[in-house]
Amino acid sequence: MSQTGPLTDSGLVQLLTPAGVRVEHPDYSPRIAHLDADALRGMYRDMVLVRRFDNEATALQRQGELGLWAQSLGQEAAQIGSGRALAPQDYVFPSYREHGVAHTRGVDLADLLRLFRGIDHGGWNPADHNFHLYTLVIASHTLHATGYAMGVQRDGLVGTGDPERDMAVVAYFGDGATSQGDLNEALVFSAVNNAGLVLFCQNNQWAISESTTHQSRAPLADRGPGFGVPSVRVDGNDVLACYAVTAEALERARSGGGPTLIEAFTYRMGAHTTSDDPSRYRSSAEEEYWRQRDPIDRLRALLVAEGELPAEFEAGLDADSDALGERIRAAVHAMGRPSTSSMFVHVYAGPNAIVDAERAWFQEYEASFLGGGEGAHR
Repeated sequence: MSQTGPLTDSGLVQLLTPAGVRVEHPDYSPRIAHLDADALRGMYRDMVLVRRFDNEATALQRQGELGLWAQSLGQEAAQIGSGRALAPQDYVFPSYREHGVAHTRGVDLADLLRLFRGIDHGGWNPADHNFHLYTLVIASHTLHATGYAMGVQRDGLVGTGDPERDMAVVAYFGDGATSQGDLNEALVFSAVNNAGLVLFCQNNQWAISESTTHQSRAPLADRGPGFGVPSVRVDGNDVLACYAVTAEALERARSGGGPTLIEAFTYRMGAHTTSDDPSRYRSSAEEEYWRQRDPIDRLRALLVAEGELPAEFEAGLDADSDALGERIRAAVHAMGRPSTSSMFVHVYAGPNAIVDAERAWFQEYEASFLGGGEGAHR
């Protein structure tokens, strides 16, 4: 394993073991008491469909249909569990691999691929889902989320006691983001302003090729108390525990209790992105260790043991998964090839002399390749 000493997977909130056996917790078990068999099957379905989408996107990138792809493989429980705890009015600031959270917010997963296809350059509008744009700049969005949470607080949308009005803000980020100054500033501002913010860290143990053990000598959640922010470590491969822990943090945020830092200890089973080769920096033994802790297999084991996974449900899920894969492929192929000069559109709200000059230069430069002149041989 990549983690040793204080950064192991011990001391985590867990409600479901890797073998799919329920674990009682005095604080968090009551928060999942209302989740019946239909709810558990729904979570299982969400994770299966998101993984199918993830695999299809990876294949499309390998086929040259996407410029890049960041997998969420192995992190489905952290995303679906926390995402299902959100209320409709809550607002999400994702980083760039929160495909499962996007799914729980009702975002059409095909729309996520427009950024990686080069169609939108991040300029799509998901306002109907309270789900912000994907952010490629590490940790910068945690400050955006903090400011949004402070604004919500000042607008009187926190602590009113109205469950349909009070809202929370959630920022998702990885363990690598904890080494950025932006996140530490977000902790400062959210704490001193008592902002209704949940900072959700998916500690998948690798910041590209850098192990978390090379970034911190203590659990990442331990940073919270130093800023006056309540913190909790949760088994990130346990969808039930992720749901329960996030539900508590969201309740605190909505009621005016301030921010919470959640460290979901999980594992990136795939590459950092499709431009990465994880075999260069981690062992096959480590990968196998975490493969045995697959979050989807864990919930499936519970459902099977409790007799709540009928054959017709699995058959229907298989069909839905295949249909999703086919739809995603068709949607990407229908996007066409974006114009290279489209990168200059929507940089600013209105015309900008510098951008206009850069567009003109680029178009002339690009045309030189087509004209067979001197530029064609550069």
